[in-house]
Amino acid sequence: MADLIEEDEKLVNITLRTIGPSPRSRLSLPSTLKVEELRKLIAGTTHLPLENMTLVFRGNVLHDSTNGEDSLVQLHERDTVTVAVKPKPPAEHIQDNFDDDGGEDLKFQLPESTSRWKRKLFFTLRDKIKLPNMLLMAIFSLRTKTWAAILIWFILAPFAHRLDIGPLYILGTGFLIIFYNLGHRQPGDVSAYSVFNEDFRELPGTLNADRLDRDIRLGQL
Repeated sequence: MADLIEEDEKLVNITLRTIGPSPRSRLSLPSTLKVEELRKLIAGTTHLPLENMTLVFRGNVLHDSTNGEDSLVQLHERDTVTVAVKPKPPAEHIQDNFDDDGGEDLKFQLPESTSRWKRKLFFTLRDKIKLPNMLLMAIFSLRTKTWAAILIWFILAPFAHRLDIGPLYILGTGFLIIFYNLGHRQPGDVSAYSVFNEDFRELPGTLNADRLDRDIRLGQL
């Protein structure tokens, strides 16, 4: 540290703040010095790894060089320099295993039963057009009938606009989607809404006004 500070240089006292549990410390440094030298002086004082150290001064990250030239920093009395140390990355074999596992989970793969033309289209979109996996998943998860319905909807939309029934066309589409996804109950299944059940039968445990009145009369509340 003494080799980096010349005797005739004016020294200023600054506060060194390290991100983490380490307490603040005081350091006497030249008022003007290179960022690289400042980094070495701090590393020698705090015994922190030089290669993983980031210095922040007055809200800006200090870099050793700018446009190929050494950067200088002007320090004043009672200035504060913040030191942040990047954590060491895990071992290479751990990174490789993590990347492999994560990549396999995030990649969308076609089922084995997919037709040849769909596979060809999939590889074209993925390798040549570079579509993201989420978009590929959305495209190939839909059935052919669904894509045909979407295509017909867009073909008929301009005609609905010309006839000034655009809002009705959109509302009708919404109702069709709702009714199409209602599903079908199997024999013996009971709906959560009693009005759809035979004799308005309710699900066990349903809480309503009649149940509350009955419990009050029986003294169960």
